[in-house]
Amino acid sequence: MNFSINREVLLTQLLNIQKGLPVKTSLPILYAIKFEVLEDHILLTSSNSDIAIQIMIDDPSLKVLQTGKAAIPGKFFIEIMRKINATYVEMALMEDKLLVIKADRSEFKLRLMDFDYYPEIDFLDLDDPIVIDSNVIKTIVRETNFATATNEKRPILTGVNFKYDDNHLYAVATDSYRLSQKNIKLRTHSKQFDIVIPNKSLEELSKILDSINEDIELYINPNKVLFKLNKIWFQTRLLEGNYPDTVKIIPTEFPVSIPFNKEDLLQAVERVSLLSPRDKETNYNIIKLNLNLDKVVEISSTNNEVGDALEEIIPNGDIKGESIKIAFSSKYLVEALKSLNSPEITLNFAGDIKPFVIKGKLDEESLHLILPVRMD
Repeated sequence: MNFSINREVLLTQLLNIQKGLPVKTSLPILYAIKFEVLEDHILLTSSNSDIAIQIMIDDPSLKVLQTGKAAIPGKFFIEIMRKINATYVEMALMEDKLLVIKADRSEFKLRLMDFDYYPEIDFLDLDDPIVIDSNVIKTIVRETNFATATNEKRPILTGVNFKYDDNHLYAVATDSYRLSQKNIKLRTHSKQFDIVIPNKSLEELSKILDSINEDIELYINPNKVLFKLNKIWFQTRLLEGNYPDTVKIIPTEFPVSIPFNKEDLLQAVERVSLLSPRDKETNYNIIKLNLNLDKVVEISSTNNEVGDALEEIIPNGDIKGESIKIAFSSKYLVEALKSLNSPEITLNFAGDIKPFVIKGKLDEESLHLILPVRMD
């Protein structure tokens, strides 16, 4: 194996392939990046227990003098590429045990791992893909993934439920205390599916998609899903089990609706929550919203140990309903508001102890729901 390539081109793809490297594993060979140098391109592969990534590099700067393959320790190799200042790097194998890296006046000799021990990664067979714009995937992850559960008490809730039916893609996330939902009409027809993708996998996929604007092909089987971009394959396992029927918990009637300027509400909530007490179960700051009979909206917090905070906020339009008094997690509301694009939003209340719904004028496909906290 002997080749040279533009350092920036290689580093960009190494930072993508890094997302498939394990933090901790019982199979040390997976700390390596599988490197396969062919006549006109390079294949990089990484894998952990959740995801597998394969990337093809066929940049014009690639000059292959000798083909070959190696298992290169990922962490050290990536750090070397980060620190090198040269425009081009040259790499060659020495007795199949060392990788010699040359860049201007720098030279590194990196001990390799045993390529033969690297497991064969079984990527999905490719047929009948679902084609989705990458921006749609990015939007879904941004508006739902934060609402997944972080603990493993109910593993199925640590992922986002993707359900396709009648040319609509429904994405739902909930941690039992809040819910985020996205409903998008797709331009391609496909067979029905109902899958749950782990939140960590979606987080890593979203980072890769940050610099990509193109269609993505999805290939699905009962155990895993493959996202196929132009030169990147991103495959993740799926969570097992049945996702709860969340439709039942979304109210259909709202006696009280209050429109707000999103930024005004967001800033007021963040200020009031500075002194708010923490809920014993979720450990999140609890605040109160009160719409009194003279149509004044107050947001407040009461903390016996620290102090109190109260702020009046002016609605951004006509209020529907008479009064409401409700307590909830400020963190949940802040995260929901930040995920929306609309400058104008509406809080829709079904009652003092019933879930309330956040909607944005420019986010018709999105819905966020928060369960209240009982007040003493």
